[in-house]
Amino acid sequence: MSAPGNAHTAGKGRRMLRSIEPYLLLLPALLVVLAFFAYPLVKAVQLAFMHYVLFDPSHIGFSGLDNFKALASDANMPRILLNTLVWVVAVVGLQFVLGFALALALNKKFRGKNAYQAIVFLPWAVSAFLVGMIFKWMFNQQNGLINHLLLQIGLIDKPVAFLALPHLSIIPVIIAMIWYGVPFFGIMILAALQSVPHEIHEAADIDGAGRVKQLFRITIPFIKPTLVLTALLRVIWVFNSAELIYIMTGGGPANSSDNLPSYVFSKIGYSADYGQASALGVLMLLFLTVYTIVFLRVTKFREAGDL
Repeated sequence: MSAPGNAHTAGKGRRMLRSIEPYLLLLPALLVVLAFFAYPLVKAVQLAFMHYVLFDPSHIGFSGLDNFKALASDANMPRILLNTLVWVVAVVGLQFVLGFALALALNKKFRGKNAYQAIVFLPWAVSAFLVGMIFKWMFNQQNGLINHLLLQIGLIDKPVAFLALPHLSIIPVIIAMIWYGVPFFGIMILAALQSVPHEIHEAADIDGAGRVKQLFRITIPFIKPTLVLTALLRVIWVFNSAELIYIMTGGGPANSSDNLPSYVFSKIGYSADYGQASALGVLMLLFLTVYTIVFLRVTKFREAGDL
């Protein structure tokens, strides 16, 4: 009598183990997500509603919406919001156009294509810190390459402090960011272009469709899923990027080249106000969430790729 009972118990144990096996396999990844994403996010939301200034430890505590009210009345915010809008639109827009042109050029066969492709994609392998230092030197007033060339061709009479011009110092950083990110669009779009069946273009050639018509009627609709996802990810990436600003201008002069992420750094690094920095981070998260939902609906991502 005991043998059948033991077999039934063992079978039940094996069935239970199989039922929880997927969860056991997912547990390490879940722990990593909780430790490095969920906990910091919850902590940031908590700090957003607290007065948390490291220089004032005796008054740390719940403050309600005070941090959000302080940000709303911050005199720097209008300029920083405008900088962020210009930063994202200019960088992503020009990266997309230049990356698309680069991908179209590299999608053709020519001698030395592999070597040329490796060269043009090289910036993507360079660290942001090094890119920032290179462009900071190039736009330097005293011994920068840009001032030297402009003086040589007679466009300027004396060196220009490009990185210290109020409200214009963000332009060199935008140029650096565009150069840095073009290979990303080039790689993604080139991979998508190589997946377009040649038979479709051959049929279009027989029907008399020109290159421009094929581009807008065949190629772009076919690779639309890649274009939508690449643009979405790049906007989020650029929106959250502050490394080049921090390296090249430090947000100056007088916060005139700051965007939202670099202003978060300023709040933490200079005023040690973790409450306002967290509140600004929460607002950025809400904005990106709304942007993602609206962008996917406007672009009709679920219908993308249907010819």
